[in-house]
Amino acid sequence: MATVSAPPPSAPAGLPPALAQQPAVRGVTSWLTTTDHKRIGIMYIVTTFLFFLLGGVEALLIRTQLFQANNHFLSEQAYNQLITGHGTIMIFFWLVPIFSGFANYFVPLMIGARDVAFPRLNALSFWLLPLGALTYLAGYLTPEGPAANSWWGYPPLSGPTYSPGIGQDLWIVGLHIVSISSLVGAVNFIVTILTMRCKGMTFFRMPLFIWSMLATSILVVTAIPVLAAVQTMNLVDRIAGTHFFTGPKADAVLYQYLFWWFGHPEVYILVLPAFGLASEIFPVFSRKPIFGYKSIAFATVTITIMGLMVFGHHMLVSPTPLTTRGAFMLMSYAIAVPSGIKAFNWTATLWGGRIFRNTALLFMFAFLVQWFIGGISGVYLATIPIDQQVTDSYFLIAHFHYVMLGGSTFAAFAGFYYWFPKVFGKLLDERLGKWNFWLMAIGFNMTFFIQQFLGVNGMLRREYSYEVTGWEWMNKFSTIGSYLLGLGVLLFVVNVWYSLRRGQAAGADPWKANTLEWTTASPPPWYNFAALPVVTSVRPARDLRRAGRIDPSQQGRDEYGARGDNEVDSTGPVPHMPGPDEA
Repeated sequence: MATVSAPPPSAPAGLPPALAQQPAVRGVTSWLTTTDHKRIGIMYIVTTFLFFLLGGVEALLIRTQLFQANNHFLSEQAYNQLITGHGTIMIFFWLVPIFSGFANYFVPLMIGARDVAFPRLNALSFWLLPLGALTYLAGYLTPEGPAANSWWGYPPLSGPTYSPGIGQDLWIVGLHIVSISSLVGAVNFIVTILTMRCKGMTFFRMPLFIWSMLATSILVVTAIPVLAAVQTMNLVDRIAGTHFFTGPKADAVLYQYLFWWFGHPEVYILVLPAFGLASEIFPVFSRKPIFGYKSIAFATVTITIMGLMVFGHHMLVSPTPLTTRGAFMLMSYAIAVPSGIKAFNWTATLWGGRIFRNTALLFMFAFLVQWFIGGISGVYLATIPIDQQVTDSYFLIAHFHYVMLGGSTFAAFAGFYYWFPKVFGKLLDERLGKWNFWLMAIGFNMTFFIQQFLGVNGMLRREYSYEVTGWEWMNKFSTIGSYLLGLGVLLFVVNVWYSLRRGQAAGADPWKANTLEWTTASPPPWYNFAALPVVTSVRPARDLRRAGRIDPSQQGRDEYGARGDNEVDSTGPVPHMPGPDEA
């Protein structure tokens, strides 16, 4: 492979003193001490992906246990610990922080800033994440083992009677730590977006991903303190003998109301960034502007507000007055409207476009279809008579995974393929990418679509074993699908390894995209922009291309040394792709 040496990096004139010189610290120490939002973003993404792999292994063990009736591959206690670990890791240590990783790297670049508002708090936010995860995982080192009552920790199962030992305490403390991480990060994003946008970037010129991250951060600041409060009460019940949720005159249902006050906004904390990413990817690969920019922005705001008002639909089978449950049911129907507006706008964006069917767009197509299936089943579950029939069944498991895995996780993989060239200066291999996509898409739908039928036929979630032979063939089908899904994820890891070593040079803007991160080098220099950009429309990168103001010398430059070298891959030209201005 032919390479040429790039000249030593040097900062352009006019930078602030703090950015005028490239950081001198190199090697591992530079990563451990960095406050650069881009490096913190990379560390977020790598760390959370490792947790995703761990949670995926736990899921495969769970599905192996359920492969056949009367199986004893796992003990009952080990099964409950894996159920708890899988949910905890996937929710708190994968789905929330993976989008924080994307936001750390790209929010400053997309708004034309040189860093986040509070760089040191940004570093603190990241380092609290692995600390919280390790605190929870330390429960495996205790005599009684880790928490074993699912990821929501309902009393009395999470109380001292049914969960003795400190494994449950470590789970609670771990959630406290990751809650602080999320809060600190959310405050940083809010201040950065509100105060550091470049000249000309009004609210209605912000990228829709920025709208989504602002809305998500507001939800985090609103909902996470309630999670911290309810877990504090749960902890003092366990160690100080109080009776908030366990013991005489305690109210375990109060825990559920408080938890789901956090828990349902959490769903939108996980899915709003995916919506924002979809609103960036669909127009780029259909060679059209986004259809209905303002309606998508207003729908985002509406979901943010209404997302705090629908938590009660998790309590439709609780001893709550029917009028209250009916109000939550109707509100749950209503929140489908702004979500449907987004789906309509994305479809209209694609309609009549010049579709470029690469892996990023395939993953986003799958996101749209699978999230739609999860949303429709969610409307069923929000209907009181239906919910009373299928609550706590595998129908709910299928719904949840269609939203969280088929929706948010597939959107995250679309983000990997879309933004990998900007982060590393190389394209992910498309041939491996297509195999990665189809294995994951087929495996996912094999695993979870049939679980809707398992639920309707009476199989309850968290069942350790079963004797109903009519369920066995469906469980076998689902388990085979889960292994195909796992194989697809493994192929993605192979693709990343191969592309980092032999990938084709991407240049600054391989997609001819719309937002400001594509107007600087790939990877970006430590100062992001030699001169802060001025925005005149919602598609500033297109404007700069048409004006001939993107510096060709930045194509493919590795000015930060993120791969540990200063070489430019010159193996060949990037395949031409028509830009939005050519459509």
